Amino acid sequence: MSDLQTLEAEISAAIDAATTEAALEDVRVAALGKKGSVSEKMKTLGKMSPEERKEMGPALNGLKTRVGDAIAARKEVLKKEALEARLASETIDVTQPLRVAPAESGRIHPVSQVTEELTAIFSDMGFSVAEGPDIETDELNFTALNFPEGHPAREMHDTFFFNPKEDGERLLLRTHTSPVQIRTMRNQEPPLRIIIPGRTYRCDSDQTHTPMFHQMEGLVIDKTTHIGHLKGTLEEFLKAFFEVENVELRFRPSFFPFTEPSMEVDVKCDRSGAEVKIGEGEDWMEILGCGMVHPNVLRNCGLDPDVYQGFAWGMGIDRLAMLKYGMADLRAFFDADVRWLKHYGFRPLDMPSLMAGLSR
Repeated sequence: MSDLQTLEAEISAAIDAATTEAALEDVRVAALGKKGSVSEKMKTLGKMSPEERKEMGPALNGLKTRVGDAIAARKEVLKKEALEARLASETIDVTQPLRVAPAESGRIHPVSQVTEELTAIFSDMGFSVAEGPDIETDELNFTALNFPEGHPAREMHDTFFFNPKEDGERLLLRTHTSPVQIRTMRNQEPPLRIIIPGRTYRCDSDQTHTPMFHQMEGLVIDKTTHIGHLKGTLEEFLKAFFEVENVELRFRPSFFPFTEPSMEVDVKCDRSGAEVKIGEGEDWMEILGCGMVHPNVLRNCGLDPDVYQGFAWGMGIDRLAMLKYGMADLRAFFDADVRWLKHYGFRPLDMPSLMAGLSR
């Protein structure tokens, strides 16, 4: 019995010395585990005589129970001490303001927002989205679009050209998204109804121009479409985009190599105040260019202009954002100023739709 008393004293001392739950678990395993000191004592009962088992059995069971209770009691003490230490080190200052949720602090850039608005409008009209590479060939960017040799757009002062390749070909940063029109007409059979949003590049930089900007073009090709469809499409688009009931458009003759006839489109507006108001007033403002697809462009894409015809238009996404949301300088779009983005940006969860509203 003195051995059991000595063993119990040693285990009790180890329990009291444990300062963490991990250390206490080591003591439990050492005493009550499969090969623990108490468990090893319990294994000896089978080799004892009935008289010895009668005496040692209750003593060992009592030791096992007392050790288990002592470990459980010590565990509760350690848990309480750990909680008190955590509370002391992790105090909360209830006077501090709440952290702003990520969905509240983040902002969608106006270019991304307006692109989504345009996509929502034209998708509702049955248009699909087409995309293409930013780096293009001279043939797709100019030649297939009926640009004549010597056209100013084919010069270094207007276009970003790469160094010539071994065969003399010069790749370039596309000056418009029109090459995607060529790619689509060459790879898909009419009828076609697409919009093409994307980045474009030109050697220009001032308050209303940047070397990189965003453009969206539209293209319709079939056997029966005509200029009346073009006017109706643009009118419905502008009413939806500027969220006004009526717009008055003015079509002026112009020139683009890839359309014939070509037109500049003006929209009636009010410029009397600091804000441009679309759909009212007596002023006019140019907003986009358009026209019927030139027969040469159709031929360059393998389409017979005596069978197929179509219309196209192009507009600057950045400029539309400036007009709708009152931004004065295009260069600020790309300054990466968080303060500007916080002021002009859009909440991430306010996705534009024709049902819920394009802008809220």
